[in-house]
Amino acid sequence: MSASSQRPGAEAVAAKGWLAAHKWLILRRASQLGILLLFLVGPWFGWWIVKGNLNSSYTLDFLPLTDPYLLLQALMSGQTPERLGLIGVTIVVLFYLLVGGRTYCSWVCPVNLVTDFAAWLRSRLGLKGSAHISRQTRYWILAMTLLVSAATGTIAWEMVNPVSMLHRGLIFGMGFAWAVILVVFLFDLFVMRHGWCGHLCPVGAFYSLIGKFGLLRVKLPARAACNDCMDCFAVCPEQQVIRPALKGIDGAPPVILEANCTNCGRCIDVCSKDVFRFGTRFGAAESTAVAKVSPVPK
Repeated sequence: MSASSQRPGAEAVAAKGWLAAHKWLILRRASQLGILLLFLVGPWFGWWIVKGNLNSSYTLDFLPLTDPYLLLQALMSGQTPERLGLIGVTIVVLFYLLVGGRTYCSWVCPVNLVTDFAAWLRSRLGLKGSAHISRQTRYWILAMTLLVSAATGTIAWEMVNPVSMLHRGLIFGMGFAWAVILVVFLFDLFVMRHGWCGHLCPVGAFYSLIGKFGLLRVKLPARAACNDCMDCFAVCPEQQVIRPALKGIDGAPPVILEANCTNCGRCIDVCSKDVFRFGTRFGAAESTAVAKVSPVPK
């Protein structure tokens, strides 16, 4: 079977083994499900490790965390945040300035489980067609939610936020939340690959702005070893972030600096040549430690 006819990551599985070729995916799923479970064991079983939700929470009666996007909407609506909320926002912003804002999308957001499943199923069914919606649309939606909050005096996005609806639905019964999550799933499956997260979601747009100067980045220390198998492009939810770093376009260093990289780690998993790894945005000089080819005897 040719490399081009294999599923993305097949070469990596053959070279590194299944576990190494899925390491970051497994850790990411454990993070998403673990965080969700921490919120649910309180209302489900009375074990109040974390109180609240992904918008505003209090862990072990000690650590406050507040979504800065929620706080910004509240400010736009004329509400005055409490001191604990401001502390929570500061903690969250500092954290995502370090690890990259859209790390929230791939390591925390439960809706990502739905959209990733849609992308997986889309690939298995061989669905190719896709609508054309600019990735900048999510920024226009972000701006619109803030304007609506200011005009209505409400936290506008929370009325339709799939993340909040999914969370509430798991606690109180899904009801209408099922319809919203189903629409997101079907949109990504039949209309547009990674359409919701990559083109429409204002939460991801907001966190990309926070993480623009994030410290944690995907680096390419073995860029010269790339064999153009395209597996990294096939699995990346934001494919436009890879090409400049991988191809050195306009002298781009071997590190993905684009703010919309979600730090999901799938490019690291599926690369059989170990071109990618996690590192910092600094010291991006390309590695010269590329395997040497033995000279052919003359």
